[in-house]
Amino acid sequence: MGGRLAWQRGWGSPFWEWGLKAPLSPRGDSMSPEPALSPALQLLLWHSALWMVQEAAPLGPASSLPQSFLLKCLEQVRKVQGHGTELQEKLTGCLRQLHSGLFLYQGLLQTLEGISPELAPTVDMLCLDIADFATTIWQQMEELGTAPALQPTRGATPALPSAFQRRVGGLLVASHLQSFLELVHRVLRHLAQP
Repeated sequence: MGGRLAWQRGWGSPFWEWGLKAPLSPRGDSMSPEPALSPALQLLLWHSALWMVQEAAPLGPASSLPQSFLLKCLEQVRKVQGHGTELQEKLTGCLRQLHSGLFLYQGLLQTLEGISPELAPTVDMLCLDIADFATTIWQQMEELGTAPALQPTRGATPALPSAFQRRVGGLLVASHLQSFLELVHRVLRHLAQP
């Protein structure tokens, strides 16, 4: 047990802070109690970790390296940084669109209050689920440092004064929400692929 604790103190902290899988211990067992993140997010977090390590590492004299090699390495670094920036922008855009869509449907579902006594519990539960999902996405954007400075505010929502309008609105909102969530599912499944 003492060796395991020493190993955790020496290597485990950064992995658990970021929710990544820790490397295997000398005995071959994983030390991470956290579930793994999607591969794209892991790549971004590993890139950040390696960048911090690289900044802390002292550089020796480069005079013994050929100039052509250094120029080629610099070109490759710029290329990799460009691809990393492009990936981060795409992920950020995806998360923002996802959050905006959830925020929109959260507001639309709130306009359906009073649709009917038998549907009210389902609508309420759906509102809570959408709000939880939007909060999860927002928190992930904050952790990645990509969240806007202010959370979005809800604009005017359509008024549905009659029971008939609320039922028709309910059908439209449910249909569009289902299509939106199917698209979200496909996008998230694509991002989770290695």
